[in-house]
Amino acid sequence: MDPVRILEIKESVFENNDRAAQALRQELKSKGIFLLNLMSSPGSGKTTTLKATIAALSGRRKIGVMEADIDSDVDARAIAETGARVIQLHTGGMCHLDAGMTRQGLEGLEAGEEDLVILENVGNLVCPAEFDTGAVKNAMILSVPEGHDKPLKYPLMFQISDVVLINKIDVLPYFDFDMDACREYIHMRNPKAKIFPICAKTGEGIDAWADWLDREVEAWKSGHGYRKGAKL
Repeated sequence: MDPVRILEIKESVFENNDRAAQALRQELKSKGIFLLNLMSSPGSGKTTTLKATIAALSGRRKIGVMEADIDSDVDARAIAETGARVIQLHTGGMCHLDAGMTRQGLEGLEAGEEDLVILENVGNLVCPAEFDTGAVKNAMILSVPEGHDKPLKYPLMFQISDVVLINKIDVLPYFDFDMDACREYIHMRNPKAKIFPICAKTGEGIDAWADWLDREVEAWKSGHGYRKGAKL
């Protein structure tokens, strides 16, 4: 008999998280809260894109933001300047958020009046893709300087993302980035993925993205009964 006992825990960890994520989604459904999980590499422009999105949806949506980082509150302070309610989540060195952490963030945010809550996940293209946060939709940002081949290198991130924002299109002339090839590679991974070329800095493409998100929130709210002002 082999003296070493091997216990496979990865599958059970994911199964438990998936159940917790589905339960959280059901709660959000009853409360009319649309949770968006926003992911990307560090430096892709998540916070700048988030600020532009909040501005574009001003007057249309009540927005709350959860900023996840290993440390610091730099991004939360930047978002606070927009007037949106924000909370900083420190992961204690972990490179992702799971459903339990997301629930803690929502409770800390005291989400209730908001109909759109955006989770700015920890910056990388691997770990965040593996864990269901309980979000209604997953969005990711791919910036032009990162290259058009990233869907080939990080397949899971693109497979689970409902939306891909291709950011920093203002620098396209200075990088060897093939937009057509990028679209092809994204749809190889996820044929249903929505793609929005944007420049968060100049605002180009932000309105189209914000309009899509606004319609998704409205469809989520109108398609399900909810109790106005209910809290998690």
